[in-house]
Amino acid sequence: MEQLLRDGLASLGLPGEGVPALLRYAEALVETNKVMNLTAITEPADIATLHFLDSAALLKLADFQNKTVVDVGTGAGFPGMPLRILEPSIRLTLLDSLNKRIDFLRGVCDDLGLGDVNCVHAREEEFAAAHRESFDIATSRAVAALPLLSELCLPLVKPGGWFLAMKAVDSDEELRSAAHAIETLGGQLVRTENYQIPGIDVSHRLVFIKKIKETPKKYPRPFAKIKKNPL
Repeated sequence: MEQLLRDGLASLGLPGEGVPALLRYAEALVETNKVMNLTAITEPADIATLHFLDSAALLKLADFQNKTVVDVGTGAGFPGMPLRILEPSIRLTLLDSLNKRIDFLRGVCDDLGLGDVNCVHAREEEFAAAHRESFDIATSRAVAALPLLSELCLPLVKPGGWFLAMKAVDSDEELRSAAHAIETLGGQLVRTENYQIPGIDVSHRLVFIKKIKETPKKYPRPFAKIKKNPL
């Protein structure tokens, strides 16, 4: 696993200083997953590629240096934790609605000495309403369809900042269905970029949505309304 990580990071042009922390994170993930459903991906090589290197690829695609970043629906910490481990200048907030996931992440952060990472247990739409336009970047991976996800993430982003959504390469129809929501919430779809995860023949897509104006105050709506009537 260690060599796979080092080779993968090198192919992304990233240094390997964070590898020991990633290995400890992987160990905690596997151990905790025995008693808590954190991930279906448990083989070391798969954790290295499908979790860590998939997340790390974002550092090659976008500028995260010295940015405030919120990872919405972070789950077991992806992509936020690998991003913070590999780019220490990130000021990171990990957000999830399930408290046991946040407790796990707090434990990992304590173990790795990442005392500045803010691990928040909250419903995404309630946190977004209370922390409007507070972040340079919002990230999210495999949480929900883009029309719904945009209403949870874009209100958090400062005008001029970015919502970066990790999606499948065959997400064209999802992007078309989200066009109205993105515009309504003050965003603009700038581009998409497909990338191959180092070491394996798997490609994913990063969707770049720029915040070009403030989100109207009535958004985000309560989650039941978002789910029943997506924008």
